Amino acid sequence: MSWDLIFWIICFAIDLGLLASTFYQLVILTDLEADYINPFESSSRINSLVYPEFIVHGVLCALFLLTWHWFLFLITLPMSAYFVMLFLKRKHLVDVTEVFRLLNAEKRLRKLKLAFYLGLLVIIIFRTFTAGKISLQRSEFGELDLRSSFLVF
Repeated sequence: MSWDLIFWIICFAIDLGLLASTFYQLVILTDLEADYINPFESSSRINSLVYPEFIVHGVLCALFLLTWHWFLFLITLPMSAYFVMLFLKRKHLVDVTEVFRLLNAEKRLRKLKLAFYLGLLVIIIFRTFTAGKISLQRSEFGELDLRSSFLVF
């Protein structure tokens, strides 16, 4: 198995984790809106996921930078900058006393993050399949054909 395929599988797992975390936060906010959960419980559940999400997204962005995937690095950089801005302004945690006032804005933010991670997942799945195809061609024929190396996006 080639290193490129292993890299894309790792990126797939990281993005899937970020997607699941964001979807879980959106479900908690929807439950809060429907009054299935109290504000303290919802805030503590969401706040427990904020720092790991920031760290994992930063690792994903750094992986793209260190492996010279400039396009994906430039796609993930604005979200990283937004996370840093939230952290510096100390608005990254959900406040228990203001959670109902900011509920629609928080849900909208989670929906945008969900769309962002879904779009990134589509790109990563495509790159995983192309890396797998190239890896399979290398293992079958010993060396990669020059024409097939131009098919990589």
